[in-house]
Amino acid sequence: MVIEFDKEYLSELYYNGKAKDKQYRFQPQVVKKYVKVVNILESVSRIEDLFLYNSLNYEALIGDKKGRESVAVNKKYRLVFSSRKAEGETTITICRLLELSNHYK
Repeated sequence: MVIEFDKEYLSELYYNGKAKDKQYRFQPQVVKKYVKVVNILESVSRIEDLFLYNSLNYEALIGDKKGRESVAVNKKYRLVFSSRKAEGETTITICRLLELSNHYK
């Protein structure tokens, strides 16, 4: 799979381990797990393969978030992404690292 990042801070977290913008600072263990999850997304050959990783709790989102999907980073964070298939290759666009306590506000 091809991985793209919707926002600059998501790319910075993945490649540098931290974001320049202080608004997007995360604990080192969250960043480490985020990188691990992105690597898993990159390694699977199809979205359905994410069901094999029970700890990811993969789900397609509904309602106003329809068209997006998410996987668990840990108990407190989820990674929201969208996927599209073009010319036989799937591209995943990482959209957001969502803190669950903020999700329900």
